[in-house]
Amino acid sequence: MGPQIYRIRVWDLPTRVFHWALVVCVIGLAITGTVGGNAMVWHFRFGYSVLTLLLFRIVWGLVGGRWSRFGAFIYSPRSVINYLKGRGKAEHSVGHSPIGAGSVFALLGFLMAQAGTGLLSDDDVAFAGPLTRFVSNATVNLATNYHKNIGKWVLLALVALHIAAIVFYLRRKHNLVNAMVHGDKHLVAPVPASRDDSASRIAALLVLGVCAAAVYWVSTLDAPVF
Repeated sequence: MGPQIYRIRVWDLPTRVFHWALVVCVIGLAITGTVGGNAMVWHFRFGYSVLTLLLFRIVWGLVGGRWSRFGAFIYSPRSVINYLKGRGKAEHSVGHSPIGAGSVFALLGFLMAQAGTGLLSDDDVAFAGPLTRFVSNATVNLATNYHKNIGKWVLLALVALHIAAIVFYLRRKHNLVNAMVHGDKHLVAPVPASRDDSASRIAALLVLGVCAAAVYWVSTLDAPVF
């Protein structure tokens, strides 16, 4: 008889919806940014959506499900080194591993930088971020250069590494995508599950609504003042 297998809710529904919504929005940003022209209207919409999702994830990283909280995957340098040497702990296979955590924080950080510089960018044709009128031309130029020529390539590289890691683990019979779809992982040891009930989902909706309202307010700051 093999070891007992425990089915544990690792990724709560809000985290899973965030993940897949972010995937869709990033793909939309990449396509509309490449096409340009009238597609830039949608580029801005996807950008505002990404910013809303990022703000939500920051809050949810503090109050969300057990394994969605940042505290569950902030590792010390020693933990990372031990993991790379094959001496990882059992909990490293539950949520984000030390390497996976680094990838997540890098993606979130550079996505926030991309969204932030987008608010300050100007394409010198017809579209400008809502915060451009509050800063100097030099700042706008710096933000635009980063947004168009640096940030997007860094993000593409990080996304490529993320996909490569998923494929690598899949070849080792560890399906990361499946867990992010259904929320559960099958583990050989019992661990605390993430809370994922009606109350937590309603709380997530409220948080998302507040974040969306804040981003909408920012998007209106480019309106002319009479």
